[in-house]
Amino acid sequence: MSRPREFDVDRALHQSMEVFWTKGFKSTSYEDLTRTTGVKKQSLYCVFNDKRVLFLKALAHYREQSIALLEELEAQNMSPLEKLESLSRSLLENEAMCKGCLMVNSALEFGTDDEQVTCEIELMFAEAEHILEKIIISGQKQKMITTRFSSKELAAYLNNAILGVRILEKSGASREQIEAVLRTSFAMISP
Repeated sequence: MSRPREFDVDRALHQSMEVFWTKGFKSTSYEDLTRTTGVKKQSLYCVFNDKRVLFLKALAHYREQSIALLEELEAQNMSPLEKLESLSRSLLENEAMCKGCLMVNSALEFGTDDEQVTCEIELMFAEAEHILEKIIISGQKQKMITTRFSSKELAAYLNNAILGVRILEKSGASREQIEAVLRTSFAMISP
């Protein structure tokens, strides 16, 4: 029995995430994954067991990367409004705009049919909302953000607006349409 070729697991995971992000879980074949990663099917199976396990790990990888970027933004030494403006700019300047968001795409593909996928999606959305809430609380304390609604309500609202923008991105909406939604959404939280 031949020994499977060794490969960079993190690199293969990241490349697989990109394939799932572009094609979705159901439309991604193992041939797509092996062609993109340059790793033989047997070697991928040895590490990830099957396509579903690889997909779940790719979702977790995407979540970790996305949340790390939000945490970096939240930790920046700038005003809460500057942080939100920076977030808005990053959404507009995102190179992967046409792909939308892997989590949103997966939520639309799976619905609530797969408990593990749903759990990963809910975790991502909850973590993002928590970071937004921290920024909003700071803005409310500095009287830069409205207190007509609780920080939790505003964070849920902004998170929902961001998720909606991701759907617009994936469906091919123009940059102007996306910009208008973001501008309006962020303006709604002004005092």
